[in-house]
Amino acid sequence: MSVVREFMTTDAWCIPEDQTLEDAARKMKELDCGSLPICGNDGKLSGVITDRDIVIKCLAEGKDAREVRASELAQGKPYWIDADASIDECIRMMEEHQVRRLPVISDHKFVGIISQGDIARNYSEDRVGEMVEHISAREHMAH
Repeated sequence: MSVVREFMTTDAWCIPEDQTLEDAARKMKELDCGSLPICGNDGKLSGVITDRDIVIKCLAEGKDAREVRASELAQGKPYWIDADASIDECIRMMEEHQVRRLPVISDHKFVGIISQGDIARNYSEDRVGEMVEHISAREHMAH
């Protein structure tokens, strides 16, 4: 049985919680991505920040992205998956929470990211098709 650790991206970036939203936005631009995990100084995941969070929760409220820290948007409990979880469990979690990528945790620390694309490149075509269909169908219903 395939596990998350086999498919995940290990060179994933985590924005330190004391960095500004401007730093996060620059890193998203550099990496060409729309979200970043937020990590504490201990390497533990404390949240996930999206480009939309920066716009809605900072800029649209008149706040300065050069002053607001990532930790201020690290609210609630982020979705994540254990590195030793099965790929089927990972797919179920993505479908349930309508996300295309999940931070990967091992020994309580952030170790990588797994995305729909990582799974699509390495897993059963039938199962990947179902996953994409389920996530996309719910996204369209939500809009």
